[in-house]
Amino acid sequence: MSWLRSFLRPHRTIPMTPWTGNGRWDLSAKRVAILFFGLTIFGFGDALLVNSLTGNAPWTVLSQGISSHTGLSIGEATFLVSAVVLFFWWPLGERPGFGTLSNIAIIAIAIQFGVSNFPEANSYAIGIVYDFLGVALVGAGSALYITCGLGPGPRDGLMTSLHNLTGIRVGRIRLAIEATAFVIGWLLGGRVGVGTAIFALFIGQSVAIALGVVSRFTSK
Repeated sequence: MSWLRSFLRPHRTIPMTPWTGNGRWDLSAKRVAILFFGLTIFGFGDALLVNSLTGNAPWTVLSQGISSHTGLSIGEATFLVSAVVLFFWWPLGERPGFGTLSNIAIIAIAIQFGVSNFPEANSYAIGIVYDFLGVALVGAGSALYITCGLGPGPRDGLMTSLHNLTGIRVGRIRLAIEATAFVIGWLLGGRVGVGTAIFALFIGQSVAIALGVVSRFTSK
C-alpha cells in the first residue's frame, strides 16, 4: 500500500499542468472543458452535502438560509451570494477572470441540478457517506479549476484582496469570511450538523490530495 500512500500524498503548492493558462482570459477548448468539468463536480459535491441532510458546507448553509426566506432555489441563492461577494472585489482592486465568472454560474447550476436530482439520504449512515463523497468531489473539482489558472473563485479573490489590503494572514482572513457566512446562514435557518464539521475538517486535505493526484498524472 506504500505506492497508494505515495500517490495520494497531499500537494502543498499549485502544480503547473498542460492546461494551465498564462492569464485569466487565456482560453482554449481543452482548458475551458477542464474548467467546466471541475466546477460541475464541485457543485455536485456541494449538492451531496445538502442531500445528506446532516449539514451543509458553510457557504451553502448561507445559501440555504437565504433560500428559505426568499423563495429562491438554493442554486439561485448560491448565484446571488457569489455575485454579491464579487461586487466587493472592485473597491479592493481585484478583477475577475473567465474562471471567476464561470465559477459563479456553473457551480450554482450544478448545485441546483444535484439537489433536485440526487436522492436524499434515507439513513444517517448514508448521509455520512454522502458527506465524504461530497468533500472528495469538491476537492477534485477545486484542483481542476484552480490549475486552469483562469482566475480565483469569488470567495478566494475576496480573501486574497483583503490579505493584500490589510496584511492579515490569509488563513485568518479565510476563517473570518467562512465564519461570517456560516453564522449568518445558521441564523437564517440553513442546515448545520455533522456534515458541516466533516466539510470543515477535511476539505483542505481533500483539495491538497487532489492537487497531488493532478501533479502526478501530469508530471513528465
